[in-house]
Amino acid sequence: MDRFQSLTECLQRECPTLELRRGEPMSRHTTFRVGGPVPLMALPRSEAEAAAAVSAAYRMELRPFFLGNGSNLLVADRGAEVFVIKVMDGLNLCRTEGQTLIAGGGVLLARAANCALEMGLTGLEFAHGIPGSAGGAVTMNAGAYDGEMSQVVRAVVCLTPNGETCRVTELGFGYRHSLFDDGSRLILRVEFALQPGDPAAIRGRMDELIRRRREKQPLEYPSAGSTFKRPPGGYAAALIDQCGLKGLRVGGAQVSEKHAGFLINLGGASCADIVALMDKVRDEVYRRTGVELEPEVKTLGL
Repeated sequence: MDRFQSLTECLQRECPTLELRRGEPMSRHTTFRVGGPVPLMALPRSEAEAAAAVSAAYRMELRPFFLGNGSNLLVADRGAEVFVIKVMDGLNLCRTEGQTLIAGGGVLLARAANCALEMGLTGLEFAHGIPGSAGGAVTMNAGAYDGEMSQVVRAVVCLTPNGETCRVTELGFGYRHSLFDDGSRLILRVEFALQPGDPAAIRGRMDELIRRRREKQPLEYPSAGSTFKRPPGGYAAALIDQCGLKGLRVGGAQVSEKHAGFLINLGGASCADIVALMDKVRDEVYRRTGVELEPEVKTLGL
């Protein structure tokens, strides 16, 4: 019996309500729409189910991979030999306590921003168009339009490897970095410290940012957003454009002709196509400018 089957049987005994999937294709769970299967995926709909999945995995010496919306993830075509825990709707709470917005780790940022708007709270407008979950956004300190998670996140409630719940306030934020980068803790809840604002002004700002995204970004194609981190003193998209790489293709993957910072899946792209295209872009930018681009997209199974 393989260890994933053993874990399956353990979880079926200890937490019979927990949804489990064997051989689940990761292409269903990433915004790139690529990626092969994983041996086992758990989809907890409550904090108790999440705790059961985490503690059982670590007891059996299987380190889980925590998945949010998969909006910054590239998974190998052959898949990966990992146990994936994907937070689901039971961890999708969104409520306010005074000027604090509390969002479950699985809440999409667009929903969190809309919840803040409904309560007349400002500060999350920048996040409305980011396609990630609250937990994933904290993990990578996601940001856009001069805003980022470090400016608004006050605390995070997470699960430790032994399944215990703890509240963390020292989050170690840096550029596209946080304390949670090592993947050892599952984010259950995020506390956003916001300010009272005028709902009309908040809505106006959100609408303006959405308009700018639609004008400048290839939202009609699968992608992982900005593929490369911002290099010191410049922008990855500007460097890629300067090198004449817009429209460059490998198989079904292309450097967007609309926004050079986006690598997109035109249809039928494989992970290998995307990786090869990333390598070509990095090599050419380095050759032409001396700048070494660092991928922002995380990988699994590569």
